[in-house]
Order: sequence, then structure tokens, then C-alpha cells
Amino acid sequence: MLNLSPEDRAFLHQARVGHLATASADGTPHVVPVCFVFDGACLYSPIDAKPKRVAAFKLRRVRNLRENPRVSLVVDHYEEEWERLRYVLIAGQGDLLEADAERERVHALLREKYPQYRTMRGFGENFLVRIVPERIVTWQGARVRPD
Repeated sequence: MLNLSPEDRAFLHQARVGHLATASADGTPHVVPVCFVFDGACLYSPIDAKPKRVAAFKLRRVRNLRENPRVSLVVDHYEEEWERLRYVLIAGQGDLLEADAERERVHALLREKYPQYRTMRGFGENFLVRIVPERIVTWQGARVRPD
């Protein structure tokens, strides 16, 4: 289902941050920078143990996902030399993973990608945002490739 070049797959595996867009039931948008991991089929972002202003289940992105499962994630790279600009934009369905085998597998992938999670107290106790891609658009320099 994912029409990604080997370069775009590598870009998603190596990228350190993406921007997750959710919307409430009435369509009010919300965008937040996130850590994420790509397993070749889906993308996952943890609700980690870093200090938050509210409990994890009250975060805007979590409330939005419960009201409206439509999400987008953009992963981009910027340089002053614009021929090196690029992004991958993933639109799809988002949901929340609570305790199960898939969640444990993804937490292991996140610990592998981000060394900070290996020692973060409480990491793995909260749920994950899972993004099931439906449409992907990639762009690099002067080329655009929709899915």
C-alpha cells in the first residue's frame, strides 16, 4: 500500500521529528512536533513521560483522535540550499494503542531509534498514536510524487 521509494523509506527511518496534525470533531486543527517510528507499514508516536501540563488522556491530540481519527504527519528537512529541501506527508487514520503486543514491539523500536527513551522513567506506560497511511505525498527539491 505504501508507494515509497527506498530513499523516502530511509528518510522516514532516519528523521528525528515530525509534525502531527489532528482536528477536533468541529474541525479545529492542532499541530504538535512528535518523535515517531516507522515500521514499514504504519507510523507510531508515543505519548511519553516528559512533563505535560495535563494528564496524557487529556492531551489535545488524544482528545482529537477520539473525536476524529483523521490525521496527517509531515516529516521534513530544511536547508538553505533549496535543492536539498524535502518532505514526506502522510495522511490517514489515527488511533490509540494501549497495552498489547504491538505496543510493546513499537516501544522497543522507539528505544532503538531514540536513546533517551532507554533511560526515561515511565516510558512505555502510556499509549501510542498509530497512523495507518492512506495517502502519501513526497517532495524533494524540484520533484513531487503523489501516491
